[in-house]
Amino acid sequence: MAEGDNRSTNLLAAETASLEEQLQGWGEVMLMTDKVLRWERAWFPPAIMGVVSLVFLIIYYLDPSVLSGVSCFVMFLCLADYLVPILAPRIFGSNKWTTEQQQRFHEICSNLVKTRRRAVGWWKRLFTLKEEKPKMYFMTMIISLAAVAWVGQQVHNLLLTYLIVTFLLLLPGLNQHGIISKYIGMAKREINKLLKQKEKKNE
Repeated sequence: MAEGDNRSTNLLAAETASLEEQLQGWGEVMLMTDKVLRWERAWFPPAIMGVVSLVFLIIYYLDPSVLSGVSCFVMFLCLADYLVPILAPRIFGSNKWTTEQQQRFHEICSNLVKTRRRAVGWWKRLFTLKEEKPKMYFMTMIISLAAVAWVGQQVHNLLLTYLIVTFLLLLPGLNQHGIISKYIGMAKREINKLLKQKEKKNE
């Protein structure tokens, strides 16, 4: 068991080091983005919502086709991938890179690797469920996809995408400030109260 844990830890460290090497040119940008997403200043959440709202208003105004939208998005990614490693050191100053910043950059890369592992793990669990319990897999997939299709039919595509993107960008800050855990705790307490009341009625 200990040997397996050591192997997993070593593999995580190797994957993190590899990702750090790949994203070295994005270091300063990632640190700044991390500060914004974790709401280190009070005005960051409204700024995130403002920027996202502006981008989606531009998309709504231009009303591009799917092909044009995807092409522009990929072109933007290509430009960023080329320009950011060149411009970031000049804008932020590579000589200001401290041990604390390096440690935070390492933590970000480690979290990204862990998130990727979780996603792969869920994907593998889905296929395990398909092999071991095909009926449950079938029912779960049909019900989930039908629910998603119904929501997509009821809500406009652009509005739904806007809400999802806004939520995902606010999620790190909500986690950092304990807002999600607070409301989950409140929901659990209310559910427990309802269950206790139901048990008393049954008695």
